[in-house]
Amino acid sequence: MADKGISTQFTMTTIEELGLLKMDFLGLRTLTVIRDALEMIETNHGVEIDFSRMTYDDPKPYEMISAGNTQGVFQLESGGMTQFMKNLRPDCFEDIVAGISLYRPGPMASIPNYILNKKNPECIEYLHESLEPILSVTYGCLVYQEQVMQIVRELAGYTYGRSDLVRRAMGKKKMDVMLKEKEYFIHGKDDEQGNIEITGCVRNGIPENIAGEIFNQMVSFAEYAFNKSHAAAYAVVAYETAYLKAYYPVEFMAALMTSVMGDGVQIAKYIRNCNEMSIGVLPPSIIDSSKKFTVVDGKIHFGLLGVKNVGAGVIDEIIKSRESKGKPKDIFQFISNVNIHEINKKAVESLIKAGAFDCLNENRAQHLSVYESLLESAQNNSKKNIEGQISLFQLNSEEMEVDSVAGKLPDVAELPQESLMAMEKEMLGVYLTSHPLKNYEEQIDRIVSVTAEELAHADTDENVTDGMKATIAGIVSGKKTLVTKNNKQMAFLDIEDLYGQIEVVVFPNVYEKYLQLIKEESILVIRGTVNFKEDEAPKILADKIVHIDAFGGGEKDNMVKIKIPRRVEETKGLSTIKELIVANKGEKPVMIYIEQSGKKFKTNRDLWVEPNEAFIHAIEALVGKENIKL
Repeated sequence: MADKGISTQFTMTTIEELGLLKMDFLGLRTLTVIRDALEMIETNHGVEIDFSRMTYDDPKPYEMISAGNTQGVFQLESGGMTQFMKNLRPDCFEDIVAGISLYRPGPMASIPNYILNKKNPECIEYLHESLEPILSVTYGCLVYQEQVMQIVRELAGYTYGRSDLVRRAMGKKKMDVMLKEKEYFIHGKDDEQGNIEITGCVRNGIPENIAGEIFNQMVSFAEYAFNKSHAAAYAVVAYETAYLKAYYPVEFMAALMTSVMGDGVQIAKYIRNCNEMSIGVLPPSIIDSSKKFTVVDGKIHFGLLGVKNVGAGVIDEIIKSRESKGKPKDIFQFISNVNIHEINKKAVESLIKAGAFDCLNENRAQHLSVYESLLESAQNNSKKNIEGQISLFQLNSEEMEVDSVAGKLPDVAELPQESLMAMEKEMLGVYLTSHPLKNYEEQIDRIVSVTAEELAHADTDENVTDGMKATIAGIVSGKKTLVTKNNKQMAFLDIEDLYGQIEVVVFPNVYEKYLQLIKEESILVIRGTVNFKEDEAPKILADKIVHIDAFGGGEKDNMVKIKIPRRVEETKGLSTIKELIVANKGEKPVMIYIEQSGKKFKTNRDLWVEPNEAFIHAIEALVGKENIKL
């Protein structure tokens, strides 16, 4: 197991040597996450970690990756890659390198075979035994560009330089070059003096037909093949982020959320992951929070830079004042302690709305009612002091300061919970202390057929398909309207559920019908069609919109009930019903009752149905009209 307590300072040297300074924004952002996490780990635990002295064989990160807890793990956190890792169950560094290389167009076709061969080594087959030393590390699958080069060298006698020329020709589909090289690969090549320049497979004892098949496989693969050294460099960072998350999840998640400061969708996703790991995420606090997300007593404090309208200068002044004058006891002392020229009304208002003053007094309405007058009074006093305009009635400066600063909050009732949540979302980009959908959680679970998370992973979820009918439920967090060429209005809605955000397109005919319902902060149930477009996240094209309070469509109300009578053989009946459901997937759950055995069960969500006319007629033909109820 790798040593978690090595006392050596982490540096960027290894990363630079691997060429990772040429990485894209995501890669550079990840390196910042690693740096920030390591700094917090050293501060909180007294541990300095040097990854260059590790052997990358600690089982704990691999176990975490195999369990699907890959949020924030470099290159492994997409829905498709997460599912791939869960299926693969990597247990060594080579699996991560191969996984990064395989999850790409072209090589992706080898993923099922790679997983099968890893779990069942006896299934590995080689076109020729000479391939085993080259492909055994990848369980018989061709994965890397380097393997292509090694094959032409070791099976056909190519030089290093010529093997790289072959790789480039394959990658760029230079057909004239490849045709010549295929002949050389199989039969070899002599120079003008008759000396052997390239041995060729046949001379090395490999049958001509086998050699041809090997070459053809390399050609089909090489266009998309990944360079192993690049994949290994990415895998280094993937392992390091997984290691930090496995052993120091609180510090890692704090650093991760700092890296996406201001991106509410990403922050919300990582907060959900924190909840899954039982890590508390606390609201911003003018007493405890810093610029970035930080860890205090095993919990994460929201970074003040993540509060809308609050700049670095304001935060620096807040931190400076509490370090020099101590933590304020109330808002009056806060105003008294800070340099009033470094603080502005908008920033203070935003901090109050975000909950950053709750540590002084939990009634935000009281703070909102006094902050402007307090700031104006402090600014006026400061201005008079600067200009020397102190009257004879203001000579007792000590008394004046106490009167203007140390007062009492007005007797104002707290704002409704809905308003507090809305302010929090406005200022932080996320619902942090509560969520408007919490009270509807059970009802929503009964209603919906797909969630934001399932739609986001539609590329790997066979249960979510283009054109399928679906029901979603959530709060309207954004709305954009436009006028069509026919001078009619339509809308694009951002619907936020408990798992993420879904874009909903409301065309003019639907928009006109449900115009009064489509308002920001409304909680809606939306039925529609899943729509896939290349290079875009899946959307819902709305057909019907209902406010959740008016929606009576719980699971029982929407259920399709089918009885398989005694005259229909059970296995055949179930098989046929399943085929019909798969052909007509939709938003209604199905309850099946088997008369012969008395069994009754409800289908899983991936076997919910759209009971259209064709489906109903087919079921009636199978079990009889009297044995289906909608």
